Amino acid sequence: MNHPSRTDTDRNVFPSPLTPASESTRMESIDLPKRLARRAAINTPMARALAVPIAVLACTALAWTSSANAQNYPPGYNPPTGTYVQPQQNYAPQQNYAPQQNYVPQPVPQQAAPQTTFPPTQFGPRQRVLQPGQSVPGSGTAFPPIGTDPVYTPNVRVADLIVNGFPARTGRIMFGGAVNSDAGVTGQITIDERNFDIMRWPRSFRDLFGGTAFRGAGQTFRLEAAPGSDFDRYSVQFADPNLFGYLPISFSASGFLYDRRYDDWDENRLGGRFSLGYRITPDLSLAVGISGQNVDLSRVRTLNTAILSPGDAAEYQELTDAQGDNELYSGSITLTHNTRDSPIQPSQGHYFQFQFEETFGDYDYSRIEVEYRKYWLLASRADGSGKQTFSYSTQVGFSGNDTPIFENFFAGGYATLRGFDFRGAGPVVGGTGGNPFVAVGGEFQFLNSVEYMFPITADDAFRGVAFCDFGTVESSVKLDADSFRVAPGLGLRVAIPALGPAPLAFDFAYPVNKSDFDNERIFSFYMSLIR
Repeated sequence: MNHPSRTDTDRNVFPSPLTPASESTRMESIDLPKRLARRAAINTPMARALAVPIAVLACTALAWTSSANAQNYPPGYNPPTGTYVQPQQNYAPQQNYAPQQNYVPQPVPQQAAPQTTFPPTQFGPRQRVLQPGQSVPGSGTAFPPIGTDPVYTPNVRVADLIVNGFPARTGRIMFGGAVNSDAGVTGQITIDERNFDIMRWPRSFRDLFGGTAFRGAGQTFRLEAAPGSDFDRYSVQFADPNLFGYLPISFSASGFLYDRRYDDWDENRLGGRFSLGYRITPDLSLAVGISGQNVDLSRVRTLNTAILSPGDAAEYQELTDAQGDNELYSGSITLTHNTRDSPIQPSQGHYFQFQFEETFGDYDYSRIEVEYRKYWLLASRADGSGKQTFSYSTQVGFSGNDTPIFENFFAGGYATLRGFDFRGAGPVVGGTGGNPFVAVGGEFQFLNSVEYMFPITADDAFRGVAFCDFGTVESSVKLDADSFRVAPGLGLRVAIPALGPAPLAFDFAYPVNKSDFDNERIFSFYMSLIR
């Protein structure tokens, strides 16, 4: 069947919800049924039959809309009628209110930052109330948004730091040798481990030969064998720089076997030493130790005692009585202050050491030794090379009356007084009636040296030295002009890195003041090779 098309009248009766209704389409609810019936009359009989129900539904919808838009008032309340009129009068303050006194703002109290400790001693939620948006950076406490559970964090300003590293080569096997004017020719074999662990024993052959056994604790182990023509030295040393964790307390233990062939007797020493050290500052340290050794004297030079003076005969008798085994035990305390910039060739700083030792056993005596070295940098190039240095050193020692002859002080040689033979500057016995001299040393020493070192070549491979050694060793505490030794001289230092860190030393010195029985040596030298 054909449906009639919508007319403009239909569009006016049912306006689109997207288009606002005009004043012509607005109608009162009481006129809507009549208008709907009149306009529906132009439609079909079916449309006329549906006009009445549609009008009823439209009236119901309009009534519900009007009730929804109306304000709901409580029972018994009548809203005021009329229209509110905006007052026309402008209200201004009747008088100006001025402050009676100057207002000073009060300072806001500052809250102290939370105190933190390490390791953390307090864990828990935040301890104070904060408004949203406030925080305390770095306090160690997390402040979540209001209404959430607290986050438990340590109250310290720390963070985990993970460092992955691999140990470098800490073990060395060194072969070397030395020749000098004091000890002849000496060979050297050294096993040195600077990351030793005495508690890490091997659990398999792989640990033993793979380099993991006895390593990892930062301890030091050194095994050395140095046989020579005049001197043999064998030693084993163990040291822990931090005995109790990270405390600056060190421990060392060593054992040694020395065999020295002097001109006047042979000496063999077998012993050990234990010591504890405390590092007060990076430059200042204190150490206490105990040691024990057996000293075996043999091949003492023979003298004709019948023609010796009474004093010489008594000293020589003391030497012959010391032949054989002699047991010595001692306790010592040592204070060291070292600010040198290099232990081998220093140019600035100083070195000071004070040591007191009390010895008992077959001999009972006390000993005090003081050593001081001072270095001044006079000039250098802009890159730090070409250093010119001036240095002064002194050694003072006192020993008790019961000191055995093999423990006396001796002088002479490149390490003490240059210009004299090894142990050739000190008290002697014999030398009359055909008897040879026997060096017996003394119980007092006072040795000094001043030295000026300057570069010869631009690469510092060759350096020149001008020096003067002076001092004495006496049987008692005294300074005698007849036995005070003075020896100025010149020297040469040659640095060859392939031969080791120590330079080759060649010195020429001539004694200008000496004792009548001293043995001179104009040229002294020291050369070493360590690989």
